[in-house]
Amino acid sequence: MSIFDLTGRVAIVTGGNGGIGLGIAQALAATGCNVSIWGRNAEKNKSAAAAMAGCSGKIDTRICDVSDPASVKSAMAATLERFGRVDGCFANAGIGGGGRHAFIDRTEVQWRTMFATNLDGVFHVFQAAARHMTERATAGDPFGRLVATSSLASIFGTARNEHYAATKAAINALVRALAVELARHGVTSNAILPGWIKSDMTAGVMANEKFVANVMPRIPMRRFGEPSDFGGIAVYLMSNASSYHTADCFVIDGGYTAF
Repeated sequence: MSIFDLTGRVAIVTGGNGGIGLGIAQALAATGCNVSIWGRNAEKNKSAAAAMAGCSGKIDTRICDVSDPASVKSAMAATLERFGRVDGCFANAGIGGGGRHAFIDRTEVQWRTMFATNLDGVFHVFQAAARHMTERATAGDPFGRLVATSSLASIFGTARNEHYAATKAAINALVRALAVELARHGVTSNAILPGWIKSDMTAGVMANEKFVANVMPRIPMRRFGEPSDFGGIAVYLMSNASSYHTADCFVIDGGYTAF
């Protein structure tokens, strides 16, 4: 994706130490973008930085619990101290279904935990980034990119993981609202819907013969995506080529695409 030059830009990637997040962090760094990876796990952060050692952009890692406002504030301050600015923010941190419980059996704790990790994380990180970006715009430097991952669940729903679908649908709504609110500052807001991809997180599902035989044929995609596919889309959305693209999803080979 070198046609989209992000040399010298700075991007935050939450959950960038595995799966889609790592693929996007690598794609950004390959363009010369400096990347700050925020994650809870120090060892995974270290492993991600090692995997990106050959990229042209500088790599920084931060221990950060995105559901904790104080932790996000601290990570943002440290990133600004290191790089001086933040141009893009890709929010990918969160948790999946959290157990196959029916809606009527869901506990309050399960509900609150899902929202705190998925939705609150995007809120805290986006708010910190947007404040910095709008302050910079007021000072005459109008550029900022906010991108979040969504899920097929936000569109099609999901049996016994309805609280997960609810958080992802809420993220889509937040992204649309921010696109309108922040446009005057030169800040764009977008969502990427990865769909089904080949990654360490989906390896167990792909090994399930019944799933492959019964469910896979119903997924409206001609092939599995790769993390690098969505990394390329994130680079596009954070580049000057993207001015006001706002959507629920960009699905490789499934009907929606950024290219």
